[in-house]
Amino acid sequence: MNYEELYGQIRKKKSFLCVGLDTDCRLLPEHIKGEEFPMFAFNKAIVDSTAEYAVAYKPNLAFYEAEGASGLAQLEMTVDYIRSNYPGMFLIADAKRGDIGNTAKLYARAFFEKMDFDAVTLAPYMGSDSIAPFMEYDGKWSVILALTSNKSATDFESSILASGEPLYEKVISTSMKWGSKDNTMYVVGATRPEHLAEIRKYCPDHFLLVPGVGAQGGTVEEVAEYGLNASCGLIINSSRGIIFADRTEKFASVAAEKAKELSSKMAPYIERLK
Repeated sequence: MNYEELYGQIRKKKSFLCVGLDTDCRLLPEHIKGEEFPMFAFNKAIVDSTAEYAVAYKPNLAFYEAEGASGLAQLEMTVDYIRSNYPGMFLIADAKRGDIGNTAKLYARAFFEKMDFDAVTLAPYMGSDSIAPFMEYDGKWSVILALTSNKSATDFESSILASGEPLYEKVISTSMKWGSKDNTMYVVGATRPEHLAEIRKYCPDHFLLVPGVGAQGGTVEEVAEYGLNASCGLIINSSRGIIFADRTEKFASVAAEKAKELSSKMAPYIERLK
């Protein structure tokens, strides 16, 4: 999926919502736990109930890897189901990979060839060697960690360099030279919305993937105010606040309500765009 196609989906749905499929087996509703493939059954219900309001889904690989071969099989089942039933969806593998050489090439092959994701989250701190193999795939995206939403992000990401710029700015400005707005986006946490306006000064056109809305305290309004560009340029992710808003037999319908609530806050911003 290219830049214009992604923006087209956003305009069509009047939403820039990404639903994070952080499917923790320990938190599944009791009636789902007895299914042969409980993670897939849960994901299928979440996707069917929220697809009207979302433009993207973002499975977090840790939750699937923790379940071994069965978890990875259910991740592939989830991706295949979304591709078959909701072909316009943007799929992000939240894998946070960051290796080099043949290892990076194999990670790229795994996510873009074997599992058919549109994008994968990547740690850039080993330099361009850790990103370049992913950029060899047309229509695929590298989602580079820049300024994350966790508290200890200040340990390194906000450190001020000798040049006077924070490390996350160096990461963004340097990695922008490796690719283009058509294959690179950046993770910028919603819990730091004041930095979005600063980032837009030197990164005006790229999409930003913004986690931290909902359970972590970020708001759609703050993110849109500081981060929106002429082509929207935002994908806001909500995970727990949607998928685990309810853990009874009503979990899917409650998830739909939460997704609708967030997307309804996004619609006015999309309507203002040309």
